[in-house]
Order: sequence, then C-alpha cells, then structure tokens
Amino acid sequence: MASLGDSNAVYSSVKDYYGKVLESSRDLKTSACTAGAAPHAIVRKIIKTIPDAVNDKFYGCGNPIPLGIEGKDVLDLGSGSGRDCYVAAALVGPQGSVTGVDMTDEQLQTARENINAFGTTLGYTPKLKFVTGYIEMLESSGIAHSSIDVCISNCVINLSPNKKLVLQGVFNALRSGGELYFSDVYADQQLPSAVRTHDVLLGECIGGALFTEEFEQMAVDIGFARPRVLSVGHIAINDAELQGLVGEAKFYSITYRLFKVPQADQSMDGFVAEYQGGIEGYEGEYELDVDHVFVTGKPVQVDAATAAVLSSAWLAGFFKVSAAQTTDGLQPAASTTSTELLMEQAYKASSSNDDSSSCCAPKKESLGCCPPKKEASGCCAPKEASSCCAPKKETSGCCPPKKESSSCCAKKESSGCCNTKTSTTDAQPKLNMLSCSNDTC
Repeated sequence: MASLGDSNAVYSSVKDYYGKVLESSRDLKTSACTAGAAPHAIVRKIIKTIPDAVNDKFYGCGNPIPLGIEGKDVLDLGSGSGRDCYVAAALVGPQGSVTGVDMTDEQLQTARENINAFGTTLGYTPKLKFVTGYIEMLESSGIAHSSIDVCISNCVINLSPNKKLVLQGVFNALRSGGELYFSDVYADQQLPSAVRTHDVLLGECIGGALFTEEFEQMAVDIGFARPRVLSVGHIAINDAELQGLVGEAKFYSITYRLFKVPQADQSMDGFVAEYQGGIEGYEGEYELDVDHVFVTGKPVQVDAATAAVLSSAWLAGFFKVSAAQTTDGLQPAASTTSTELLMEQAYKASSSNDDSSSCCAPKKESLGCCPPKKEASGCCAPKEASSCCAPKKETSGCCPPKKESSSCCAKKESSGCCNTKTSTTDAQPKLNMLSCSNDTC
C-alpha cells in the first residue's frame, strides 16, 4: 500500500476496494464506515423508498443531510451508489438539483441506473445526476464556481490524499452563504505511517483520518467560518492487532458544518437571534450545532460569529437576527465547546456504555461470551474491550479453548456484540462504533 502522498496509488486502491472488493455494506470488515445513529424520521422514510441496489452499497459514518433545503442546489462528494443523493433529491424537490461526484465506475453505474425507478416513486423526474470525477478537482468535473448551496459528504474526504484541495474546491463551488455539511472520521492526534498505509485501516476510513486540530485550522485558513460540530461518536477498535497499530490514538465520527459567510467582527457583541420555524421536521426547535439549539419563537443572545451565519447563510430565511436593544430576560450567548472536550465526552460515554463498547455486555452473556460469574470478576471489562477474549482472559475461563481460534467468542458472538452487518467472517478484524440496527444503516 502506498502512502497518502502517492495520489495515483491511493486513487487506485480506493477504486479497487469500493468498486471490486466490496459488493455491499455487508462486506465491510469494520463498522467505521457505517452510520452509527438513526437519521431523522423524515430521512428514514425517504430511505425506505430508495431502490435496494442503492441502499445495499451505502457506506457512510453519519447522516449529513440537512432538512429545509427545498429548491436548493446540492453537491455530494464521493457519492458512491448515490443513497445520500437520492435522499437529497427528495428533499430539494422538483425545483432543486443534486449532483454526485465519484471516481468509481461500479458505484456510478448503480447510482445512475436507478434514477428512473426513483423518479416513478417521487412522482416527478428529479434533477439528479452523477458525474465521474475526483473530489479534489471539482471544476474539472463540471462543478462551476458559486453554483452550489449545500455540499454534503459522508465518510469520503478522509480517503483523499489531498484534503486541503478538496476543501478549497468546495469553498470555490459554494455560493455566498453556502455550507459544507458532512460526516467523516477523525483522530485525536497525528497518525504514524504504519496506520496511514495499512490496507484495512486506510480502506475502511481509519488510516486517512485527519487530526481534528489540523482540519479545523485548514478550514479557517481557506476562508470558512469557524467549524461547528453537530455530533461526535467514538469509534472503538476491538481487534488486538489493529489496536496495536493505532496505539494511543482514538478515532471519532464527527459531523461538521462549515459555512461560507462573511467573517464576523469578533469585537462586536449584543446580537439576538430567533428561530421562526418553517423547516419541516424541526417545528419546535432547530439545532445549529452542539452549543446552539433554538426554540421556535424564543429570542436568545448569540455571538457575532453565530449572528453572521444565521443572517447570511442559506438558513437566513428561517431566522430573525438583530442587534440587541436590551438583554434583559434573554438567555446568555452560548460559549463554544472545544472539539477536544466533545471527543473526551464521547469517549467516556462509549466506555461506560456496556452495550456499545464492551464485548461482554450483560445482554450478550446469554450468547456465551462470558458467563455471569466471570463478568463480575472483571472479565471483559471496558478497559479490556480492545480484545474480547484476549489470551489472558482465556485462561480465566472467559472463552473455552475450543472457541479461541474462532475469534471474539466464536459464531455466537457475531450475532450479538459483533455487528452482523460488518462481521461476515469470524476471523475478520472488527471496529465496533455504535449498535447498528437495520433502521440506522
């Protein structure tokens, strides 16, 4: 496997992996590139109407599709089989448009050949198209400057050997007030070469993960407003060999919002914003990011940066923003929670949640992973989650020797704590993020 600096080799590797190695999401060897939480109910309803061929080849680590985008022009980076594009096409309606860009022929074929069937379901022909190209070279793919309102991407930018070029291209393609709304995999530190060049880790979205501080600075340098975090989920690596490679590095699925709006004058203060409703699915409140949830009809104080987004971005029609005449009785402006703290909180939540981070959670005991008497003595405690049945646990009875060769408590385990969508064989390395049911994938 070539390094990320060798662009042609990376392109070839990714094309081969997603075009030939993977035939459906069930072939993934880890769960890093699968959605970890349920989408909004409106999105779930649309997903059920999408052709199975498109849904079966969906690989993503989040749900980066905003509501309220009717009539907007949407771009999807690394659109793959097109699932998120199909969802977006339903949300923008007949007046909006959706363009997916991907470099993998097999994925593009699936995306293109199901458009007509989906149009029959919608009752109109959507302005939906898929173009062959590289996300680092959007203009060469026919994406003109200042032509896009919202750009989405789902666990793809990490696969690029030149992430700065991707962000710059998106910035150029967005209209003033546009947004890059996307989910991807990030690391809490710089990654060593052994991780960045590992076949499984790179192909399944871990090896190319950017250090969060590096990414956020890169986005600001290009011209985006301060990155806003909408969600963070910890990705736990439960395979001993892979855990040894990544060392102390921790990985997270993060949904970011990057707005192309005029830079706010941070010296100015005293703004009031009020969500006026109007976005279907968010009648009662609207979450801009983890720090800003606006209740419909309730004015609150906001800082200059937030005021700039709400008054200048594509969301402006849903908000009323003004200079505060008085702050009496108003909720104070929210402070910004650092991404580092959000990741720490996500890691602690993951570690304390036996059902998602411990291989031998109570509900799994009945499947034969660890007998109750062993669980009580610490067998398969969260700190041992990197290897469900590590050798030192086998001797204490966690897994009988006959199961040792089958990995992670043998076949019974794969129906429980090892996600069935990502565990197609007992011997595969596994990354277990969040429980992933049929409704969430």
